[in-house]
Amino acid sequence: MLRTLVIRDFVIVDAIELELSSGFSVFTGETGAGKSILIDALTLALGGRADGSVVREGALKADISAEFDLQVGSSIYAWLEEQAFNTEDQMVMLRRVVDVGGRSKAFINGGAATITQLRDLGELLVDIHGQHAHQSLLKTDAQRLLLDTQAGLLEQVSAVALAFKNWRAVKRRREEFEQNAKNVLLERERLEWQVGELEKLAPKTGEWTLISNEHSRLSHAASLIEGAQHALDALSESESSPMLSQVVAIEQKLGKLLDIDENLKPVLEALEPARIQLQEAVYALNDYVSKLELDPQRLREVDARLEALHSAARKFHVTPEELPEEFVKLSEHLQQLAHATDMDALREQEEKLHLEYMALAKKLTTARTKAAAALGKAVTAAMQDLSMAGGSFAIALNEAEPSAHGVEQIEFLVAGHAGTTPRPLAKVASGGELARIALAISVIASSSTATPTLIFDEVDSGIGGAVAEVVGRLLKRLGHDRQVLCVTHLPQVASQAAQHFQVSKATQENGKTISRIAPLDANLRVEEIARMLGGVEITATTRQHARELLSL
Repeated sequence: MLRTLVIRDFVIVDAIELELSSGFSVFTGETGAGKSILIDALTLALGGRADGSVVREGALKADISAEFDLQVGSSIYAWLEEQAFNTEDQMVMLRRVVDVGGRSKAFINGGAATITQLRDLGELLVDIHGQHAHQSLLKTDAQRLLLDTQAGLLEQVSAVALAFKNWRAVKRRREEFEQNAKNVLLERERLEWQVGELEKLAPKTGEWTLISNEHSRLSHAASLIEGAQHALDALSESESSPMLSQVVAIEQKLGKLLDIDENLKPVLEALEPARIQLQEAVYALNDYVSKLELDPQRLREVDARLEALHSAARKFHVTPEELPEEFVKLSEHLQQLAHATDMDALREQEEKLHLEYMALAKKLTTARTKAAAALGKAVTAAMQDLSMAGGSFAIALNEAEPSAHGVEQIEFLVAGHAGTTPRPLAKVASGGELARIALAISVIASSSTATPTLIFDEVDSGIGGAVAEVVGRLLKRLGHDRQVLCVTHLPQVASQAAQHFQVSKATQENGKTISRIAPLDANLRVEEIARMLGGVEITATTRQHARELLSL
């Protein structure tokens, strides 16, 4: 619910901070006092369109913040997490700043947001009913969602949407094949030849590096053997004086001289690791020479394999190292194309998925038809008490092309008076009628809607007396389950509220007009209700009537 609304430098408001409570609250005031400023400001905070004209004259920017309490487990938490906004506190803060140049900034929980994000979140938090085109009930999607939500059909709707998606995917594949059958067959033949070539070659991951190294070793085997043997001779097998023997002899001679002069000790210590390293080299060379052999046959085999891999790489425009990956890619493409070009299988799968979709869609239609009749009857009954005697409300399920939403289009129809032809809700001429119908629907569907705050702007336009009292009772009843804010000019409606705000205008010393919104205590409520009941002069009788309405 909306907990606080802070408005700064907006139209004729310099600074207002409202603390709101749950239940039913009203905003009243004289004509022209700016009662709708609250709703206009809140609409801006919820992502509404704005320009520089909303900035109060003489100010640089308008700044509106709206703080909402969130119930534990609210779906709004999931939205905030999905959009990467902070969800630590059980509240959400929406803020909108508009400068005189018309540029605006949006924030959610202190983080920068887009206007679209602000608008999407706003639709989850507040539903505004009034005599304006932005009412959600004028939208076809909103009408369908309201009916499905009211009837508890959201799971069925999701199942229909998934079935439609699966059916359409196969249908598109079949249509694409039919349109490009010749090209697809040629592509399939080309892929079959390419995959066949690579299948015969059977390139393996890492093979090119291994076989290249082996080829280099085999092709230089004679040189390697000769060089390794020469090194071995020089180190330990030479008939003249091998290096290792010389180092050993030097160690022995210096060891005898160490007794005479200990200054030779560092020399001996340096020679010892040299002797050990030379000995290790001799062992390694002996092992290396024992494994080397001349193998002309193997060299020819490796040479042929290298040429085959290199030739295939040129043919497929890849490096030899990439041949295994290319083989996998082409094989997968061929497999996909093989499935896609199996027309009989495609048609069979398409028909199966179509039948599954139609079965779910028809089941949804049956449930919607039943729910539409019940909701239409309930709203029609409510209209009789809302100065629309003889009027009726119905929900039409118009046949439509299959879609993710089913096989019908939902349309709300209204007849404002007896004997008139029901027309689409969006085309109802009277804004007052539209608002009252929305009120009736909201009250009836309040147990199903997830929107925590409902706002009604001048829903009592064109009514009075007993009907006004009925509207007040309906709003009060709606306030038992939701937070309800209402701008009204009727005392019968205002008297039903739990919280009452008065909107007024004042002229400053500089001659500029500013708007004020203040909460009223019990005594001030009597005076405001009396003003609404009477005229210029408020009498004791009028005040008594006000107390009666307030049940004081």
